[in-house]
Amino acid sequence: MDSLQEEVLALKKQRNAVILAHNYQVKEIQEVADFVGDSLGLAYKARDTKAEVILFCGVHFMAETAKIVNPTRKVLLPDLNAGCSLADSCDAGELAEYKKRHPGVYVVAYINCTAGVKAQSDVICTSGNAQKIVERIPKDREVLFVPDQNLGEWVKEKTGRPMNLWPGNCYVHVEFTHASITRIRREYPDAPVVAHPECVRAVRMLADEVCSTEKMIGYCRENPAKAFIIATESGMLHRLRRELPEKEFIAGPTDKCACADCRYMKMNTLEKVRDALLNLEPEIVMDEKLREQAFIPIERMLDWSRN
Repeated sequence: MDSLQEEVLALKKQRNAVILAHNYQVKEIQEVADFVGDSLGLAYKARDTKAEVILFCGVHFMAETAKIVNPTRKVLLPDLNAGCSLADSCDAGELAEYKKRHPGVYVVAYINCTAGVKAQSDVICTSGNAQKIVERIPKDREVLFVPDQNLGEWVKEKTGRPMNLWPGNCYVHVEFTHASITRIRREYPDAPVVAHPECVRAVRMLADEVCSTEKMIGYCRENPAKAFIIATESGMLHRLRRELPEKEFIAGPTDKCACADCRYMKMNTLEKVRDALLNLEPEIVMDEKLREQAFIPIERMLDWSRN
C-alpha cells in the first residue's frame, strides 16, 4: 500500500467516514474501500451505515442514491462531473411527457438514472435483481422499462413479460460486438464468456453466462474453468483478480481494443478521494421533496429484493 492510500485511510478514520466503491473503480480506490460491489449491494451499505460521512466512489447517480436512502449523512463524490451516458439518455422531462401520453403506465427504472427519473418511477431495479423485480409487477399493468434498452430486452427474454423499452444504453457495453467476442473466443476456446446484460443481444447470445457484476464473482468462483472472458467495464477485472487469484480473467475486447474503460468511472482518482475526505466536498445536495419521492421506489426495490 502506497503513502497516498495510507493517507486516505487515516483521513477516513479521522472523518468517521465509510468508503463505498463500485466494481468499476480503479484498483487503487478499490483497495482502500470498505465495501466494493454493484449498485444493489452498495445501496444496502449506504442505507445501513452508521458512519457520519459516505464517500461514494462511483458516478453521480450512485452518490445520489446514497443520499436518497441516507439523508442525514454527508455524501461525497470525488468528482461531481462523474456522470453516466446511460443516465443522461433518459431525461426526467421526457419521461413525464411519456407518462402523460400513457396514463397508468408502471415505470421500472434501472438504478442507472437520475433522481428526477427515480422520483417518477414505481420501482427501481439493478441488473442483479431486475428479473425478480419485474416478476413482482401486477400482470395487468402496462410496463415501461427505463433507461437501458439492452437490459430491458434481456429481462423481457427472461420473464416473458411484455414491456416498452426506453431507447437508452451504456456507451461502454454497446462497444462489445459479436465479431470482437467471437475473435477472443477463438483465441481462448476453453474460457467461458461472462457478459453484463447491458451488452447488446448479439453479444449476450455468445455468452455462457449473462449476469450482474456481483453475480460474476460467484459464477467464476463456482465454475471449474481456469480462465474467463469478461465482457463488462474493465474495473471489474481488478476485483475478480483480487478475489480469485488462482484464475485468469481476460478483458473482453471491442472492435477497437481490449480497454473497456468508462471515462466517467475513471474520473475518480485516489488524489480526489483524499481531497474529498480532507475538504468534505464535493457534497451531494438534494431537494428534500425530490429525495422523498425518489426514496419510495428505491425502498420498494430493497424490500422486494430481500423477499
